Amino acid sequence: MTDSGFSTDASKDSDSDSDFLAQRFEAHRGQLRSVAYRMLGSVAEADDAVQEAWLKVSRADTSQVANLGGWLTTIVGRVCLDMLRSRRSRAEEPLEVPSGVRMPEPVLSPVSGVDPEQEALLADSVGLALLVVLETLTPAERLAFVLHDLFAVPFEEIAPIVGRTAAASRQLASRARRRVQGGAPAPDPDLDRQREVVDAFLAAAREGDFDALVAVLAPDVVARTEAGVTTGAAAVAAGASDFGHLARVAQPALVNGAAGVVVFAEGRLASVLAFTVVRGRIAVLDIVKDPERLAALDVTVLEG
Repeated sequence: MTDSGFSTDASKDSDSDSDFLAQRFEAHRGQLRSVAYRMLGSVAEADDAVQEAWLKVSRADTSQVANLGGWLTTIVGRVCLDMLRSRRSRAEEPLEVPSGVRMPEPVLSPVSGVDPEQEALLADSVGLALLVVLETLTPAERLAFVLHDLFAVPFEEIAPIVGRTAAASRQLASRARRRVQGGAPAPDPDLDRQREVVDAFLAAAREGDFDALVAVLAPDVVARTEAGVTTGAAAVAAGASDFGHLARVAQPALVNGAAGVVVFAEGRLASVLAFTVVRGRIAVLDIVKDPERLAALDVTVLEG
């Protein structure tokens, strides 16, 4: 009887501890999804990573964990690192394609604004341009930059995840930082001003007005797709002139919280354009056309 009663009490205590851990994990889920989205560039994969992290956490002894939030962040980071390395090893999912870049999955919102769940995911102005540049990093560089620069994880905690010293982890983040600064400039914060610039671009494209296109583009503008990268206002404007027929059916939307457009063809999403507007001109234009990427996006949110 004594043994039976003890087992029942222990079982209750175990269930209580498990419920408490689950509640604490849920309290951190928003930040963990944010970490995973920056690491993987895909909302669906980010959710998978968070779920995998929970499976690991639920089997671990957390009694000695002083900073649960920080510990959970490193667990998710490790899961994402494994996923990135697996992706890179598959020929069909290269980290960089030879002619262009591997485009991430954008987060679409209506022009009326992002919902609270998206706000948590896109905190700290995670524009598509930043995610595109992150796709060009090695998995270890990406983890070091994301965890340290975006979530303030000390290099001493990053080092064991990537299997390097703290000093080497610092170098990884430094290399990544230089790439990010060169390819993902900070956008103008005024969303209305962003929209004015994007609308001017679309109007010029519809009219085939080359000079007007050049005027709205930064001299060193970069346009990126899965197929290739174009640089310079004249070159991008020349390509945008061919975009005129699509500009006539483009619909305004928010792409990762910034002014952008979506294009539908025969009832299906055909492309997503994300603009990075800096000092009143378009500095970066990222275009997602990959059918598999587009099919994964929730377009019903645009009805909001």
